[in-house]
Amino acid sequence: MLAMVLMLHGCTNPVRTTAMPAAPSHEAAVTHGATVYALDPEKSQVEILVYRGGALARFGHNHVMTSKKLAGQVWINPELEKSGFDISFQVQDLVVDDAEARRAAGSDFPPEIPQADKDATRTNMLKPEVLDAERFPEIRVQASKVEGNLSAPQVVAGISIKGVRREIVIPVALSVEPSQLSAQGEFDVLQSEFGIKPFSAGLGALQVQDRLHVRFKIVARR
Repeated sequence: MLAMVLMLHGCTNPVRTTAMPAAPSHEAAVTHGATVYALDPEKSQVEILVYRGGALARFGHNHVMTSKKLAGQVWINPELEKSGFDISFQVQDLVVDDAEARRAAGSDFPPEIPQADKDATRTNMLKPEVLDAERFPEIRVQASKVEGNLSAPQVVAGISIKGVRREIVIPVALSVEPSQLSAQGEFDVLQSEFGIKPFSAGLGALQVQDRLHVRFKIVARR
C-alpha cells in the first residue's frame, strides 16, 4: 500500500499558481493618456471673500479667508472632455483676515482689524452651524465636466462642503505649458446651498451675507 501511495504521489502533476495582474486604480483609469500636473502649494491659493450685512452692517467687517495649502492634481487629455482636476484643502488651514490678503482684496477690506476680532471670526467659522470643521475637515473641488478648448475651457465642478456636493459653473483662464500649467478664476456660492447657516447677531441686525465670492489661482507642475 505504501508503494502505491508513493507511486500515485509521484504521478501527480504539481499545482501551478498564476499571479493575476492587479486591476488598474480608479485614478490611473481616469488619468490614462493624459498629462498629469501636481499642484504647487507654494504658488497656489484660494481666497473666500465674506461680506457683512444687516441694518448694523457698518459696525461689522468684511472678511478674507485664505488657504495656501492646496493639494491635488490636474490632468490634461488630448481629448479635452477627458481632462479634469481634483483639488482639496483643510478647513483648519484657512487663515482669517491676513493683512496682505486684505490689502490685495481691495478697498472693502481695510487691513487694520484687531486680533481679537480675527480670533472671534475664526471661532464662529469652525462652529457646527457654519463649516463644522470637526466633522467635515476638508473642502474638495472636482471636475464634473470639461468642454470647449484649452484657450476657453467650459468647466463644471462639483464642490463638496460640509458633506454636501453642489455643481457650479466655474469660469477659468487656463495656460498650459509642457512643464506646468496655471489657472485662475472667480465665482460665487451661497452658503445656504451647503447647509451652512450664515452667522448673525442682534436678531439679524448684524449678519454675514449668504453669498461668498471665491477667487483662486492654481499652479501645477508636471
